[in-house]
Amino acid sequence: MDFLHVYQNHYLMILAFLLVGIMLPIVALTLGKLLRPNVPQPAKYTTYESGIDPFHDSRVQFNVRYYMFALLFVIFDVETVFLYPWAVAYEELGIFALIEMLIFVVMLLIGLIYAWKKKVLKWM
Repeated sequence: MDFLHVYQNHYLMILAFLLVGIMLPIVALTLGKLLRPNVPQPAKYTTYESGIDPFHDSRVQFNVRYYMFALLFVIFDVETVFLYPWAVAYEELGIFALIEMLIFVVMLLIGLIYAWKKKVLKWM
């Protein structure tokens, strides 16, 4: 019976953290809305370009390939973050960790080959 009581306390703690995590941003945003000054003026809604009135559309269209290159860079950059702790503790982890890391690298290589075959890596 005491075993059930311990788990109920854990669930109550999770529920308390969940409620605090939901209520904190709601309370902070509501207080911010109530306390901030609200003085609407037409000048506040104009686009700022070094004090000069805008004379054309400010939207610039970029090729989606730039986004794909950035995304692939971030993916492989995060891969090195995961590889570093493994490399530092390699002798303590043993052969099982080596196999796990090889599976991880192979999965990333499969993704890279897929991107290469879809011609995502073609710059122009």
